[in-house]
Amino acid sequence: QVQLVESGGGLVQAGGSLRLSCVASGRTFSFNTMGWFRQAPGKERECVAAITWSGGSTFYADSVKGRFTISRDNAKNTVNLQMNSLKPEDTAVYYCAASDRISITARRTDYAYWGQGTQVTVSS
Repeated sequence: QVQLVESGGGLVQAGGSLRLSCVASGRTFSFNTMGWFRQAPGKERECVAAITWSGGSTFYADSVKGRFTISRDNAKNTVNLQMNSLKPEDTAVYYCAASDRISITARRTDYAYWGQGTQVTVSS
């Protein structure tokens, strides 16, 4: 049984920071690409950041480049998303996801394992 558990969401004012964490259990994800997605009400779920197993390749959506940083610790089966300079448009449910692909990908269909999501709300 694969489990991904997110934490770190909450309410923050515009310009503030949050750090999301995701812990994987049930199998090792050292060989997997992992990603963070978000879904705002009435919108499609989109990939905001992804990282390969080595951390050598990363992907960032244009809307978060320069503000968000993804990182991972394979020994602890964790992946983190540091979010700085938050904007009201960053408000969404954020999901951690794991892919069986080794190469970087932002395609939702490449991710087979999903966490339950954590709410991030940015007030103006």
